[in-house]
Amino acid sequence: MYEHHTQPLIPRRQFVQRLAWSTGAGVVLIVLSLAIGMVGYHVLEGLAWIDAFVNASMLLGGMGPVATLQSFGGKLFAGIFALYCGLAVILVAGIMLSPIIHRFFHKLHIDVAEP
Repeated sequence: MYEHHTQPLIPRRQFVQRLAWSTGAGVVLIVLSLAIGMVGYHVLEGLAWIDAFVNASMLLGGMGPVATLQSFGGKLFAGIFALYCGLAVILVAGIMLSPIIHRFFHKLHIDVAEP
């Protein structure tokens, strides 16, 4: 997917396309994670969809759940989902930032012809 350090930098247009693809992949992962969290809270805790959205988005954002959990299944789901969210945020950040980081390091390694 990425060019080797001996190859020249890709044109800016291709870089922007790569960045758009990475951003899209990150957004898809966030939306899927949010949907999983919403369904889990709705089914296991019986929360309304808007409350399930708030709880799932707060966990994905690193803030923690809003509603008090009542059931064993809901508490177990919330714990597992919180652990997943921590890893998902790191994964999404890596996916979305990798084209920028790669291009930065690639620029550092380009051989400059001596005059």
